[in-house]
Amino acid sequence: MARHNELGKQGEQWALQFLKAKGYTILETNWRHEKEEVDIIARDKDELVIVEVKTRSTDAFGDPEEAVTPQKARRLIEAAGAYVEQHQLDMDIRFDVIAILFKNGKKVIHHIEDAFYAADFQ
Repeated sequence: MARHNELGKQGEQWALQFLKAKGYTILETNWRHEKEEVDIIARDKDELVIVEVKTRSTDAFGDPEEAVTPQKARRLIEAAGAYVEQHQLDMDIRFDVIAILFKNGKKVIHHIEDAFYAADFQ
């Protein structure tokens, strides 16, 4: 596995630990809908939370969260709709980004709640 893929998988594990420590219930990891993969699907109180995890070893090309493009947001929104329909859920959906910068042996986790809204892409 390429080094960046290994870092990405490690970042997802850190994100899971982080969310669990905050009291989130993890429902799914690496859930797939067509070609889209949702890193983490969780529940925070009465909200379904769709989480995209971005992990980088450098900020030379910008912050990790900047890698969540409008196209990526649209695909996550579509996948979230499929998940809700498949599981017949009736709850609010929130889209979060967990950006992790791992540099010089230290990690900084930035949790962005409500990183984007589905209504902004309709």
